[in-house]
Amino acid sequence: MKAYGVNELRRMFLDFFESKGHLKMKSFSLVPHNDNSLLLINSGMAPLKPYFTGQEIPPRRRVTTCQKCIRTGDIENVGKTARHGTFFEMLGNFSFGDYFKTEAIHWSWEFLTEVVGLDPDRLYPSVYEDDDEAWKIWNEEIGIAPERIFRFGKEDNFWEHGSGPCGPCSEIYYDRGEKYGCGKPGCTVGCECDRYMEIWNNVFSQFDNDGHGNYSELKQKNIDTGMGLERLACIVQDVDSMFDIDTLKALRDQVCEIAGVSYGDNESTDVSLRVITDHVRSVSFMISDGIMPSNEGRGYVLRRLLRRACRHGRLLNIAPGFLTDLAATVIEGSKDGYPELEEKKDFIMNVIRKEEEQFEKTIDQGLVILNEMKEKMAEEGTKTLSGEDAFKLYDTYGFPIDLTKEILEEEGIDIDEEGFKAAMEVQRQTARKARKATNYMGADATVYESIDPSVTSKFVGYEHLEYESKITVLTTEDEIVDALSDGERGTIFVDETPFYATSGGQEADHGVIKCGDGEFVVEDVKKMLGGKIGHIGYMAKGMMKVGDQVTLTVDPQRRVLCARNHSATHLLQKALRTVLGTHVEQSGSYVDDKRLRFDFSHFSAMTPEELQKVEDMVNESISRSLPVVIKNMPIEEARKTGAQALFGEKYGDIVRVVNMGDYSIEFCGGTHVANTSEIGAFKILSESGVAAGVRRIEALTSKGLMDYYGELEQLLHEAAKLLKATPDTVSEKIAHLQAENKELHSEVESLKSKLAKDAMGDVMDQVEEAAGVKVIAVSVEDMDMNGLRDLGDQLKEKIGEGVVVIASSANGKVSLMATATDEAMKKGAHAGNLIKAIASCVGGGGGGRPNMAQAGGKNPAGIPDALAKVKEVLAEQIK
Repeated sequence: MKAYGVNELRRMFLDFFESKGHLKMKSFSLVPHNDNSLLLINSGMAPLKPYFTGQEIPPRRRVTTCQKCIRTGDIENVGKTARHGTFFEMLGNFSFGDYFKTEAIHWSWEFLTEVVGLDPDRLYPSVYEDDDEAWKIWNEEIGIAPERIFRFGKEDNFWEHGSGPCGPCSEIYYDRGEKYGCGKPGCTVGCECDRYMEIWNNVFSQFDNDGHGNYSELKQKNIDTGMGLERLACIVQDVDSMFDIDTLKALRDQVCEIAGVSYGDNESTDVSLRVITDHVRSVSFMISDGIMPSNEGRGYVLRRLLRRACRHGRLLNIAPGFLTDLAATVIEGSKDGYPELEEKKDFIMNVIRKEEEQFEKTIDQGLVILNEMKEKMAEEGTKTLSGEDAFKLYDTYGFPIDLTKEILEEEGIDIDEEGFKAAMEVQRQTARKARKATNYMGADATVYESIDPSVTSKFVGYEHLEYESKITVLTTEDEIVDALSDGERGTIFVDETPFYATSGGQEADHGVIKCGDGEFVVEDVKKMLGGKIGHIGYMAKGMMKVGDQVTLTVDPQRRVLCARNHSATHLLQKALRTVLGTHVEQSGSYVDDKRLRFDFSHFSAMTPEELQKVEDMVNESISRSLPVVIKNMPIEEARKTGAQALFGEKYGDIVRVVNMGDYSIEFCGGTHVANTSEIGAFKILSESGVAAGVRRIEALTSKGLMDYYGELEQLLHEAAKLLKATPDTVSEKIAHLQAENKELHSEVESLKSKLAKDAMGDVMDQVEEAAGVKVIAVSVEDMDMNGLRDLGDQLKEKIGEGVVVIASSANGKVSLMATATDEAMKKGAHAGNLIKAIASCVGGGGGGRPNMAQAGGKNPAGIPDALAKVKEVLAEQIK
């Protein structure tokens, strides 16, 4: 048997099933499409669920894929064993109502023995205990002896997931030999050791489970198979684990080289090597599908994997910044099967680099917090960190529990792990309650699921804004109906429609659907499963029935304005990539008839100069009157043109490419102008951050921009009227008023100061002594704190040495100020403590330095008591 590499095995599998009439499809994104039940795609069949349920018609009844998958159920165990990993590739062949058990079993046997060259005598099939049909195929047609076919119960050989399609399965095991075994007598298929490895699972989807354990025969029987590519490679290459197969070993060896260690010498070191090897592969693939680090959902999974890899890098004493080099190796080793890795290389590197830098700051911050917690524990005389504190470090500061544990163990401190688990469970329960109730597809249950899957709609809106078609389905908000009447809300489906459905960031068309006296107002248009397009709105008058011939008319003004804003986002993306760099990728957008919003990957706020440069470049492209040419072409041909694709978007074999002169070229299904000059002008309103590494630009074009300038002009005229000026002299008038106001303010302050002095009379008559120190404690009316400070300085000069305390009330509030000279302070006077002691008399508080302090209060009636207390407090200080 030849020791084929991972990339060879992937090609061999897909080519084999293509030769058996299967459509070879590229791996779907790791981000589930219309499936709320999954954070990440975790099996080969997950993205194909609509085909199995019959809600969508598959492109062919036989399909084969190699699907990238991530499973996160036991992240904590990754690294601790050589079995666990988060990322894997699942080879699969699928039949949607075409072939069944006979072909599936025969082809799996043919591929393993004739194509790959595995020894038939070392292969052992298993079947469900009641599946005599599969047993006979293995025994009578393939020729496997009865003692080598294992019958297992429901737990092992029956696949089901709640209600929905389910069925028995037949697994294939390979005997890897005694060197991988446990050595126990009777070790055979089903043993927990590594000798008999399950490599292929054929699921025969032939029943429907109603969710209560009642099974009925499916009309359309399906085949769903899965074979782990890494497992197959382990067997073919005869290595211990997936960490030893060619692509992962190259990555693992690089980690060893960077760390200056060898694999297999030390178990704790090996754990770190495996964690880094697995996690850097996962994050590279996740980022290539547009997943960004965040504190929730799949973004949190990405961040957790990245940080775990960083931490294990620290444990191996690797200098920060090493993950990008490893990601380059991942890309090089896997780009054969996943070209998107190479296409997004710069972006992947930037995201990893930024997150690694952020974690270095986070981990240092976490260490500071942990030290504070240790100090608090020392004060309380405890040697156990509370579960709440451990969880706070983990959840708020991203500090892994095992790192906390390791640091504390060195100092003989334990962690309340049960308390930590309890806090974690509270979080999980909260997240679980927040999940929406979903159907088998993992989507919100709606009336649209009941529509016949053969019903589809064709979009003709690129060429037409008005079109005649036939109503195929009508629904209210909760049931399929034969007619909609005046006042009813509902959804209309037709054979062909000119209405653009919300997608690619562009909002749906609005308009009307008419038939005789019936008129339906379209408020929204949505794409549904199976290629259906639903027109959502209400009957303004009359009635419509299924089968009616109707005229669909799109609001032309809204369509034109949406197209202008959409085309502007293409010019904007090109300008951003030119000014900021090719790491810029679209992360999301919103386009309607009034404005546009564009989210993009970038790791710092844009400077005013960068924003101006981008705005100027977009306006220059508009003024150049670039022709907008749109073509449909095969996806591979489109990629060769350098057309920009949207992250995470699912594309078919034929894609629509929008080319704006020699400037911008992108994959896009939206509506656009015929020439960039139609956009008119472009203005950026704001640039802000919306998530880690994601920035947002909001902008206007065309009518939206003119409306904006009109509103500004109206505001300017109103301001000019109030200022008794003209719009062109507003700034001059404001400058004049500001100067006048400043001058008047100075006069007012001067007068207030003079009035306060006059009101106090001859202050020297009010000088008293406390323990040999001169003191003046007086009140004035209606003076702010600045005035009190000025007056205090003047009084201090008059008495030479001593303490001055002044109180003032204004608008029901009290201000207190105290100041002390150098000689008074030498004798023990402290303005801050003095003011603190008397402030309670006026219902307030304050403090300050020994030479000057101030306070506020809410009780003017308490001023006499506060001033009377000054001598008493000062006398205590002088002692």
